[in-house]
Amino acid sequence: MIRVVLIVAIATVLLTGFFLLAPREIIVRPGSSTQQLPDVPEAQAKPAAATTTAPAANWDFTLPQLADPPIRVKGIYLTGWVAGSAGRMAKIYDLLDSTQLDAVVIDVKDYSGYLSYKTGLPAAEQSGAEKEIRIADLQTVIANLHRRNVYVIGRVSVFQDPIFAAAHPEWALQTADQLWRDRAGLSWLDPAARPVWEYNVAVAANAFQRGFDEINFDYIRFPTDGDLDAIEYPFWDEVRPRREVIREFFAYADTALAGRKISADLFGQATVDKGDLGIGQVIEDAYGYFDYLSPMVYPSHYGKGFLGYANPAQYPFEVIQYSLDMAEERLTPAAVATSTPGARPTRLRPWLQAFDLGATYDTAMIAAEIRAAENSLAPDWQAGWLLWDPANRYSYYRD
Repeated sequence: MIRVVLIVAIATVLLTGFFLLAPREIIVRPGSSTQQLPDVPEAQAKPAAATTTAPAANWDFTLPQLADPPIRVKGIYLTGWVAGSAGRMAKIYDLLDSTQLDAVVIDVKDYSGYLSYKTGLPAAEQSGAEKEIRIADLQTVIANLHRRNVYVIGRVSVFQDPIFAAAHPEWALQTADQLWRDRAGLSWLDPAARPVWEYNVAVAANAFQRGFDEINFDYIRFPTDGDLDAIEYPFWDEVRPRREVIREFFAYADTALAGRKISADLFGQATVDKGDLGIGQVIEDAYGYFDYLSPMVYPSHYGKGFLGYANPAQYPFEVIQYSLDMAEERLTPAAVATSTPGARPTRLRPWLQAFDLGATYDTAMIAAEIRAAENSLAPDWQAGWLLWDPANRYSYYRD
């Protein structure tokens, strides 16, 4: 039953990621100030210096992060294409100037494996990951966001990476005669492959060097759709539990990026399911390794019958409230038991649905989600919320 629910959930995630959805409204109160901040013209911006992969101890984070980052953010997701478009970003800046939104999540490396900007990392250049640049002037984009006191998060898709898989099939999931692909035709990397960990952490460290305030890791899991029985793993022995493999990556990222804010995306079902969902994700395993956990509690992604609802997508408040309550209940013992020096005081910051799937997500529906996210958690667990619309078409309302 779990496998069936997961297959449905993954299918909806893929559909959401590949098809642009209708314009969406953000449910946030306007900021107290509507003063327009001057932007730095792109022509005046200096390109960021190229860097190379270096040992973690030698990474030099020179560009300043936001001086006073918020503990609880109200954020939106932006693709690399939107972040690299002056016209689209002008509208985003206007939105940020007019509301209490104070965070954005920008793709550094998305599901395609392409990087949004030039990194100077040899591994990225050699693999072809920099052949489809979306943000020509990242430094100016980040500067304009920081001028607004906006917290800038970089999103890195980890194990779903067709570009790096094609460049390094020895680290990728295989079949008997070719790269394995999921139902969307995308290839994956072996979650147990240490070189894959090193590459993704190098991408994250490079993003910090360019001024990102936080790195959000996504697709930190095994695949769940496609012909799973045909997969041949070059590194994983298929004996060790998947959760142990994923937990080891958590620990690796935590150590390599010590002193910097990092977060992890988890399936929404990870808040309520005690197993690893067949993908290696157990919410307790992530505690202490990340500053923030972001379960994707999209109501449309819960199976029929969840909480007794024939269509959970029609009940955003109830689904999200229950999911976050369960996450807090499960993580509290982990927090009490954790005494490891240097362990990160993990908080919860869910992704909320801002797209139509299973129901029409209008102003009232998104408002219900935000209300659940803000009211469900005790203060020590709250870290705000993030809205996901793959089309990045956001607006706001005034109350």
